[in-house]
Amino acid sequence: MPLEFALDTFGDVTRRPDGSLTPQDQVIREVIDEAVLADQVGVDYFGLGEHHRDDFAISSPEVVLAAIAARTRAIRLGTAVTVLSTDDPVRVFERFSTLQAVSGGRAEITVGRGSFTESFPLFGYDLGDYDRLFEERLDLLLRLVREGNVSWEGQTRAALNGVTLYPPLGDAGLKVWVGVGGSPQSVVRAVRHDIPMMLAIIGGDPRRFLPFAELYRQAQDKAGRPARPLGVHSPGHVAATDEQAMDEAWEGYRSLRERIGRERGWGPAGRDEFVAEVEHGAMHVGSPETVARKIAATVGALGAERFEMKYSQGTLPHAAMMRSIELYGTRVIPMVREMLGERRVVH
Repeated sequence: MPLEFALDTFGDVTRRPDGSLTPQDQVIREVIDEAVLADQVGVDYFGLGEHHRDDFAISSPEVVLAAIAARTRAIRLGTAVTVLSTDDPVRVFERFSTLQAVSGGRAEITVGRGSFTESFPLFGYDLGDYDRLFEERLDLLLRLVREGNVSWEGQTRAALNGVTLYPPLGDAGLKVWVGVGGSPQSVVRAVRHDIPMMLAIIGGDPRRFLPFAELYRQAQDKAGRPARPLGVHSPGHVAATDEQAMDEAWEGYRSLRERIGRERGWGPAGRDEFVAEVEHGAMHVGSPETVARKIAATVGALGAERFEMKYSQGTLPHAAMMRSIELYGTRVIPMVREMLGERRVVH
């Protein structure tokens, strides 16, 4: 399949020109504007991450995606990710089948276990049940998506006996991806459930994930599965010059890195760490030419069919993100396609 280009955000709480933090309701409205621009400049997919924290504004991605669907034409819409371990697959299905109807068939789900755990105490789940919750709920969600009438029994929710959910998906169905942080078990799970996999590469050289990409394809072949797409998710920021992009992204990176670092006992963030991630690691930051070359190298090394850039960087201002989205769509995407010898696909 031709390479797809995606963007995603967690609705990071940004900083306004006066230095104050943007209220979360305003952040959500700005995210909608960002998605509209992404549609206008030809981005293929726009994803929203689910979080329940004061530094990210989006706790209900499907509601925001429905608002985006009403203002866009072609861009596909989904999550990055839906935290399935602490959600009910029945309600996940109903929300996304509704989004599928609202958007005219442009909805997708990316499920994952998330990089934060605040949803477990919030919704009354035991973190010790992490794996069992995810495995059972993924099994049930896929049954609901693939079968019209479902009977199911497990240990983490009430059994279902011949249940049909509404609104139905119709002939278009619903694509479900699984987000993977980089463990062989997660890769094998994606193949076992026969769904496409999104590699979350948020640090280090993307080429170190090549063994997981190879395992994904080898496991599909061994299981006799059809080849499913492989996606890559990494942070990035585009500006007119490398210097401008670095300066803008550094402030957002530093704020987010130090916030999480305080929670997890990390040391303070240093500019040298940031520069190393840009030059040799996962961050796709720079001018359109620089970012295009790095994306082409990443997808070429891993054989990815989708590249998804998290364009929000901590407190990075809305105006800078809008410029980044415009450059990503109008400059970066055409350059990567030319580098890889691909043609634009009209949806």
